[in-house]
Amino acid sequence: MAVLHNRVSQKELKQKLMEEVEPRTTVSFYRYFHIAEPGAFRDELYTRLNALKVFGRIYIAHEGINAQISVPQSIFPAFSEYINSMEPLNGIRLNIAVDDDGKSFWVLKIKVRDKIVADGIADPEFDMQNRGRYVNAQQMNELMEDPETVVIDMRNHYEFEVGHFEQAIEIPSDTFREQLPMAVDLMQKRKEKNIIMYCTGGIRCEKASAYMLHNGFKNVFHLEGGIINYAQQVKEKGLESRFIGKNFVFDNRLGERITDDIIARCHQCGEPADTHTNCLNSGCHLLFIQCSQCAEKYDGCCSVACQTIYKMPIEDQKKLRQGADKGRNIFNKSRARLRRDRSFPETNQSI
Repeated sequence: MAVLHNRVSQKELKQKLMEEVEPRTTVSFYRYFHIAEPGAFRDELYTRLNALKVFGRIYIAHEGINAQISVPQSIFPAFSEYINSMEPLNGIRLNIAVDDDGKSFWVLKIKVRDKIVADGIADPEFDMQNRGRYVNAQQMNELMEDPETVVIDMRNHYEFEVGHFEQAIEIPSDTFREQLPMAVDLMQKRKEKNIIMYCTGGIRCEKASAYMLHNGFKNVFHLEGGIINYAQQVKEKGLESRFIGKNFVFDNRLGERITDDIIARCHQCGEPADTHTNCLNSGCHLLFIQCSQCAEKYDGCCSVACQTIYKMPIEDQKKLRQGADKGRNIFNKSRARLRRDRSFPETNQSI
């Protein structure tokens, strides 16, 4: 029987990736369509992609597929041919990463989930087939010229903080499932306006546009392929980028630069910075923004307390981690919560 999961350690796999000579391409794609047997679909997909040496993270559910992967460049034509050979995925848009060295993933993980995007929607009448109208980069720019157009960012705070569209509205909540009803409530008095929703690769804003229509809105649009596709189209067609800063991505890169603007600040010293990192203290791993000076000063840690632990022998660190409460170290999206939790580096509180 074929092995349908990885059995090699993460450390070894990452080392092998770094030693690879052949270039890789980071690509993402998704599609909402009905999958009758997600488990069987997952196993077939794993077998084929593993043979092609594809790495990445893929979610399968009854409602469709959501994938972020890394593909060897020489294999890309075969990969594309295989994906398009599946009738539900034929003609699918493959979002090629903008700022990419191909070292985004080092293992293939394909998981079956209840939803490819956790949304909290329980209404059986909700239908993803009734979704907003796609807009491309040029149409996005043209619609944004109208002061009556409302642009809504359907991403988390840490994504919005380092880059977003000009005049975009952030929905201040911790999760996508909370954002959906909040967006509906926020826009109640603007139901007649053009509403454009966007996200990283299109999957969240597509569902959000369908949810808005489900709740009685009419003029709802969503950015086709999200920020990733927008940035590619801007580059190819020589358009002005109305998105400024960095696009946060959920892989080893943690971001791809769209424009040279640095709109965020280091969470430790307050100087302009937009590089996300995870605290190197294994008992913390807090996601935060750190400038190069603070990275050197605190050894890549979020605080002096974490830095002290990071410098301890590994066995002592393991003892400290036993039974530790890491709930306080979750990066919180809310602006108010973020300001309240931000602390001086001498403490070990959340940033």
